[in-house]
Amino acid sequence: MAKIAEGSRYQLLLSCPYGLSLSQVSVDFSKSHDRIQHPDHDLEDSIAQAWEQRTQGNSSLFNGQKFRFGSFCLYGDAGTNELPHVCLRLGLTDYRTFVGTNLSSQWEQFLLTSQDDCVRCRHTSSPLGNAAVIETSDQKIIVLRRSDNVGEFPGHYVFPGGHPEPMSVGIDSHQLEKDGDALNKKVTQEMFDSITREVVEETGIPASSLSTPLFIGISRRELNVRPAMFFFIKCSHHSDDIPRLYSSAEDAFESTQLHTVSLEELKTMTSRMPGCHHGGFALYELLLQRLKSTNETPLTST
Repeated sequence: MAKIAEGSRYQLLLSCPYGLSLSQVSVDFSKSHDRIQHPDHDLEDSIAQAWEQRTQGNSSLFNGQKFRFGSFCLYGDAGTNELPHVCLRLGLTDYRTFVGTNLSSQWEQFLLTSQDDCVRCRHTSSPLGNAAVIETSDQKIIVLRRSDNVGEFPGHYVFPGGHPEPMSVGIDSHQLEKDGDALNKKVTQEMFDSITREVVEETGIPASSLSTPLFIGISRRELNVRPAMFFFIKCSHHSDDIPRLYSSAEDAFESTQLHTVSLEELKTMTSRMPGCHHGGFALYELLLQRLKSTNETPLTST
């Protein structure tokens, strides 16, 4: 049996093998889902120290705001007559706190012993990343090899993605929470808009060639408990067209290579993926299993 690298281990927090559209996802954005400071003052002070060390001599780093993953609530399921619906409970965090907690060499000290994932990670930044499993018209999957200059898992294979951005919907603090439902709808829309935006920027594929994203779940890598939400997207281009499009991608500098691979080839690459992306592959496999068992095709539209 092939040895699996420590960084590729994962936990599936939420699996949606039926694929959820925008109308089946909502967001509860609230300060109540923010990170809670650790009671150990020395450990808490280490966050500022870690950021100072990371930024020394690296002028490209800045402390951007991110959505923090708190928890979720799933309503309905495949075994009920009710259409499944997921509510994502999100707070606000920033890159500085991410570097000082999740990416710190002391990250395990920020965790609590609990079966409740929300409680276990209450002292970590836990910014919610995103990524997409993209199928070309000839059923190949798009995979990127990360640049050696990126902060996390340089040289590893990943699905295209990044983060939903608070600033994209005008959020820089919780002061806008008085807008209530309207703000939650904007944040929900950003969850879907951001993945299409990231795919376009990282691969060069135009948005008009991509189907509407379907949300398929959330995975968390075991190493530094990093969460990411995953989507399934169909691309109308043949795999032979993708390298040409990639050559003019806006954010191609974040990766060094683009691969279009078969399912079997993708399986061999998972041990060289960060855990959250390895988990994304597992979510995709669950989607394929459901489609096979029901003889369905994903309800996506271009």
